[in-house]
Amino acid sequence: MMSGPLVVLAEFEAREDTVEAFLKACYQDAVRSVADEPGCLEFTVQRGEDDPNFVVLHEVYEDRAAFRAHETAPHFATFSNALKELGIVTKQIRFFHRQKG
Repeated sequence: MMSGPLVVLAEFEAREDTVEAFLKACYQDAVRSVADEPGCLEFTVQRGEDDPNFVVLHEVYEDRAAFRAHETAPHFATFSNALKELGIVTKQIRFFHRQKG
């Protein structure tokens, strides 16, 4: 089994008419995750340079259990509802383990 912090890259394609509202939901989820979840080490929001409707969330958790706790947090439920309400399409969610060189 791999060890090291769990890194999550979540890629989304927003619609032009909803991207600003989606970014607001992403920022709120990021702020609450870092503030409220001891196992959330980092959470940043990126927007595509060539495609401003393409949004990537870069999240780092102590371990898989910390990520599972994130999925049960009230702010994650709010974020998930925003995905549905804004018609956001999940492109891909990938998991990695940070390695020391």
